[in-house]
Amino acid sequence: MLGIEELKGNIGITKTTVECPVKGCNEKIERQRKSFKREEKFKCPVHNIYISPSTFEYQSELDNLLWKDRADLDLFKMIKTVKRGEKKIVKRPESRIARERSEDAVTWNVFRFLERNNLVEKTLSPIIGVPLKSSEVIYWSYSQKENSSWSELNKARKEFGEEIKRSSEPDVIIKTDNTLLFIEAKLTAGNETDPSNKSSPKKYENGGNNLFSKVFKSDYKTIAIDEKKYELMRFWLLGTWIAKQQGLGFYLVNLVLSEREKDIEAIFKRHLYENQRTKFIRITWEDLYQQILNSGSPGIDEDTMIKYFRNKTIGYDGNGRLQKAFSI
Repeated sequence: MLGIEELKGNIGITKTTVECPVKGCNEKIERQRKSFKREEKFKCPVHNIYISPSTFEYQSELDNLLWKDRADLDLFKMIKTVKRGEKKIVKRPESRIARERSEDAVTWNVFRFLERNNLVEKTLSPIIGVPLKSSEVIYWSYSQKENSSWSELNKARKEFGEEIKRSSEPDVIIKTDNTLLFIEAKLTAGNETDPSNKSSPKKYENGGNNLFSKVFKSDYKTIAIDEKKYELMRFWLLGTWIAKQQGLGFYLVNLVLSEREKDIEAIFKRHLYENQRTKFIRITWEDLYQQILNSGSPGIDEDTMIKYFRNKTIGYDGNGRLQKAFSI
């Protein structure tokens, strides 16, 4: 896996070419424009990575994953059977998970580490401020216990008029004995999203016995369209509904880089009805790193995880300068 230690601090970019970002490589590749393409003319023949002026993509998505034991790969394969967008990826020779700045790859690498090492509760409890016990980790709606898309999420999707194949999908769901967490992870993308069909709010406003008016202070148009918090709105609505059905507390967790989305709590909370057991909170990747660093569980996995945090990059800026992912 390529990171700060392996990549050039600056790359040469002209109107027609881009320099391979790997240290010691003199290859210059035809410059991509607009959308990223996995084509031979954009691939470094030495390092087998597809290059653009701002980022690169590995030949295989496995090159971007830390955990590749048989159990990990079996789980990853099953996740892809329910994860939105994966059927498209199967049909076309591309995978966003193979991209250097993939949020999905970072999410898998960090949360699979926590699960593999029984550190989910120990890491998240002090950050969130809630004692977590007996946690089940659900990646992109795939329930390991049910060996399929999580049934409770599917019930919520149907309750609010969503099609299963085009529906709300938290990056990570953590269900414990008394708390439900929806974790929406962001790396380079922000929280501004709006509906593709603004004239069709599905059943968000009246599903769940008009739950919308009980969990939101503002109306649908204000939240989803005017303020472009459509994705967070859906997660808050579906998550509170599931938690109510299950008798659980609910936390919608926005996981972001420490230097980004600093005001997201203030922005989104003004639309919400919260209580002691139902909250929206912002946490950072750097918070997770610090907890892992202080976990007191040294070993091969932890060493790999710490190095990953320190070495991770998120592409090159407009001046061809390498950007470090985390402020650590």
